[in-house]
Amino acid sequence: MLSDANRPLYEVKANLFKGLAHPFRVRVLEVLSSGPEASVAALLEATGLEASHLSQHLAVLRNNRLVTADRRGNQVYYRLAYPQVADLLRVARALLAEILEQTERQLVEQAGLPEILPAEGAAPMAAPGARRMRAGRA
Repeated sequence: MLSDANRPLYEVKANLFKGLAHPFRVRVLEVLSSGPEASVAALLEATGLEASHLSQHLAVLRNNRLVTADRRGNQVYYRLAYPQVADLLRVARALLAEILEQTERQLVEQAGLPEILPAEGAAPMAAPGARRMRAGRA
């Protein structure tokens, strides 16, 4: 159970991850990590989102203090609020790569297992993913 003293810290951490919990928000942060700033027009092009949807995602990122905005004339430019956001994305990408490599190793190891024959009278089962591949949806 969380102590009352630690609860606010864990809630702030959870909200940080809620801010990251959408693929388009992660993409926006990756775009912003690749340079000092990006205009809304550049973010629209990079994400392929409609302006209203991008605006909603940017609001979530601003509310979670992951990005800041600066209006210059009729353009709005966004940047990461903290350089550590880019570090977090790099660590997440490295972790994901390691998880995928481990999963791939496990799949290769599983492929080397002997076939298990169905019990007498039972219908044979297709290998996982076989139906998708036969249907052309690999």
